[in-house]
Amino acid sequence: HVQLVESGGGSVQAGGSLRLSCVTSEYTYSSYCMGWFRQAPGQEREGVGVIDGEGKASYVDSFEGRFTISRDSANNTLYLRMNNLKFEDTAMYHCAIEVAAWCFTDYVTRFGTWGQGTQVTVS
Repeated sequence: HVQLVESGGGSVQAGGSLRLSCVTSEYTYSSYCMGWFRQAPGQEREGVGVIDGEGKASYVDSFEGRFTISRDSANNTLYLRMNNLKFEDTAMYHCAIEVAAWCFTDYVTRFGTWGQGTQVTVS
């Protein structure tokens, strides 16, 4: 059973940048979807962006151009680079993975394995 551990969150001023990391235990899935999601207090968890087993990333429109997903397959690490952070980006950020042929940001409830999250606070 794969495990995910996020890190890299913290407090940052508006306009700043952060890079979040999600280290996964080893897995041999060839067809999967990994993603970054966030949840602010009192709000539902929402998708930020996803990346499939072939390395194709896609984003929720509101994050396109500001946030970038990348991965280091050799080190089993998924990244989320966040630039020009805004107050409304304050949230707990989670990574998730699901063995699947699909890979969509709005399939939040279909992801079965989640990390514990890392807090991002923008002031």
